[in-house]
Amino acid sequence: MSTPYARNANDPLALVAYDDDLFDATSEVARDNPRSRWITRSHGLNEPFQRMLNAIEPLSYTRPHRHLNPPKSEVFVALRGSALVVRFADGGAPLEGVVISDSGPVRGIEIPPGAWHCMVSLEEGAVLFEAKEGPYIEGADKDFAPWAPPESDREAGLAFIASLRAHFGSILPAVAAIDEIAAEEDEIL
Repeated sequence: MSTPYARNANDPLALVAYDDDLFDATSEVARDNPRSRWITRSHGLNEPFQRMLNAIEPLSYTRPHRHLNPPKSEVFVALRGSALVVRFADGGAPLEGVVISDSGPVRGIEIPPGAWHCMVSLEEGAVLFEAKEGPYIEGADKDFAPWAPPESDREAGLAFIASLRAHFGSILPAVAAIDEIAAEEDEIL
């Protein structure tokens, strides 16, 4: 699910560069991963402040969830590409969607503790910086939405993504144009 950033063993105080090589390496693992996403961590799992690169591809289904117990804020900043971040009502209705993009106008977002949310990658090779309070405790890190399909149901997950794209289509004009061009190219080939 994640790998730690390879630090300089000879100099543990060396600066950690978030550069194109690191983005490329993280994206490559995401593309090859069955979940179409990957995290490269700059933190140990027991640290109180989690920092990571989250590479997510357009066909990755991130099940809506919240961080309630304990309550944790979560921050995402688009370093490469763009993503739609969606907040939901307790019953599952989409309440708001915000596109974050490396080219703006919105480059990042903070999600308050307890808010149901998910993200949808809008471009291949998207890399987001993610930060939240730690430590990471498997099984207690997030509450998954009971009204959303499990990640193991890929077909239902892709349908869920499609429904979010349709719901927020008015704020995704560039993505709609890209999807249309790809469909036209498929017809030609």
